[in-house]
Amino acid sequence: MATYRGRFAPSPTGPLHAGSLVAALASWLDARAHGGIWLVRMEDVDTPRCVPGMGAHILWQLAACGLVSDEPVVQQSSRGALYQASLDQLIAQGNAYPCGCSRRDIEAALQAAGVTRERHHAAVYPGTCRPERGGLQGKPPRAWRFAIEPHRALVHWSDTRLGPQTQNVATEVGDFILRRADGLWAYQLAVVVDDADQGITHIVRGEDLADNTPRQLLLQQALGRPEPNYRHTPLVLGDNGEKLSKQNGAQPFDADHPLAALQQAAQALGLPPAPGSGVSEALRYWVSAWSA
Repeated sequence: MATYRGRFAPSPTGPLHAGSLVAALASWLDARAHGGIWLVRMEDVDTPRCVPGMGAHILWQLAACGLVSDEPVVQQSSRGALYQASLDQLIAQGNAYPCGCSRRDIEAALQAAGVTRERHHAAVYPGTCRPERGGLQGKPPRAWRFAIEPHRALVHWSDTRLGPQTQNVATEVGDFILRRADGLWAYQLAVVVDDADQGITHIVRGEDLADNTPRQLLLQQALGRPEPNYRHTPLVLGDNGEKLSKQNGAQPFDADHPLAALQQAAQALGLPPAPGSGVSEALRYWVSAWSA
């Protein structure tokens, strides 16, 4: 078995665009440069937002660019039993607790405490339902949250590209959701369980996900799972200077002209233009450039 196992995990809520192709190419190149295995996992745990048939369309887009999973594609939506087992473990350890707060409750609690929330930033959960603060206090449980231990709140890690990083998860995020009020599994728990189950050793993804890493490290520690190596790639920005994404109208890349799309993605990664006119030749060139 290869010691390097990487993955690309798109969400089938829409087709891949230029920004997501950058992440896909980077993770594929890193795996190939290290002689490793590259996997594709469909993060379709948020089933109401997923578009029927979109997973197959994304795989077609990737295949057009020569990026094909080395093992069968995993669907998060079929892995609920694994997530439940991990949640049960966290509950038994005292690392998870039920929460009865709505978003309105959280905003009201923050306002009462004189805390203002920055624009575009999620509210920091104030710990209203923590067991030591009285728990649910008669409210029906809505969600499950991870209980951040004070002595573990300040997380340090090193990113292969960004260097040393630090985040105080307690003050910048608060006790985060593991299972949502609508019964769906939260991204943070699902991704940690899946990465461990698939033996992922290296995670290469967009820089916008870098601030998720501390939460995932805390979960890995609590569940006794290994910590992968992290590398966060540059973001592709739209005309407004914000991250290019499905939410701000990013258009799918032209999979009928995959080499042109790959050349743009490689440029965003700081790689030189590939010579020749074929996808396979370009990918081989970039693997050499990546590992140089």
